[in-house]
Amino acid sequence: MNVSLSVWLLTIVALCALVAVDFFIGRKPHDVSIREAGTWTIVWVVLACLFGLGLFVHGGGGPTGEFFAGYITEKSLSVDNLFVFVLIMGKFAVPSQYQQRVLMVGVIVALVLRAGFIAAGAAIISAFSWVFYLFGAFLIWTAWKLIQDARKEEHEEEYEESKLLKAVEKRFGVADRYHGTKLFITENGKRVMTPMLVVMLAIGSTDVLFALDSIPAIYGLTQDPYIVFTANAFALMGLRQLYFLIGGLLKKLVHLSYGLSIILGFIGVKLVLHALHESGVHVPEISIPFSLGFIVLVLAITTVTSLRASKKQEQEQAESERMAQ
Repeated sequence: MNVSLSVWLLTIVALCALVAVDFFIGRKPHDVSIREAGTWTIVWVVLACLFGLGLFVHGGGGPTGEFFAGYITEKSLSVDNLFVFVLIMGKFAVPSQYQQRVLMVGVIVALVLRAGFIAAGAAIISAFSWVFYLFGAFLIWTAWKLIQDARKEEHEEEYEESKLLKAVEKRFGVADRYHGTKLFITENGKRVMTPMLVVMLAIGSTDVLFALDSIPAIYGLTQDPYIVFTANAFALMGLRQLYFLIGGLLKKLVHLSYGLSIILGFIGVKLVLHALHESGVHVPEISIPFSLGFIVLVLAITTVTSLRASKKQEQEQAESERMAQ
């Protein structure tokens, strides 16, 4: 798509306005109900669909297919990120009424930082076509690693702070308790961070690590920076509500890692084929409609098998407890 600077600016302003509205509505700390989370999840999905419809009107079916393929992929990868967000919330013992504020700011930080990754990716791709080989190999390796971790059940049960985050805490100091939504307080004559700021930084920095997988993945579906950015934006901006909506279902998605590994591996192969094609090698390329259908099918199968496996495990556990009694 030939996107002008004015369209870029208008899009960014519109997204900022949506974030401001979301922030204004949820500015007062409170426990987020399932109804509230469900309503806003639907709102964000509808907004993404309307944006996709706008792309169809102005750009045709190609950009629209790329947007939805990227949006669904980023959304599914974001759900996997929620597992870590749950661990972070538990690690820092975030009061329930403050969790929505933590996620909101953390997601905004992640979106800003991801914009830098997207810009860097676009610059690298335009300068070096061989980078598709690198992206493809990285995604295939990531897919294999996800499968290995899932088989060995190596999902961490406790969040470990990064060295950078520990260094920041040591440099500025951290208060021993939460002080509402304040980020800094004065304690014994010294200005220190509150745990609220620390957990926000943890959420934002963790999502940047996830971007190392998701950004190459979406560039495997589209090389248009505008579509990459907007797909990431809509996927991230509804993440806060999704956290509260499916928080209880996360543990039941036992096969999610397998599904994501298949998707990442598929996109990795697609990138390699595209790189070969760009190098003059006559190989088949995977179309966007096929990619979109494949991603949706894998996610649907993964969800169904996960829920069935969880239900069977719960029944076996209940039977075991009954026998023990």
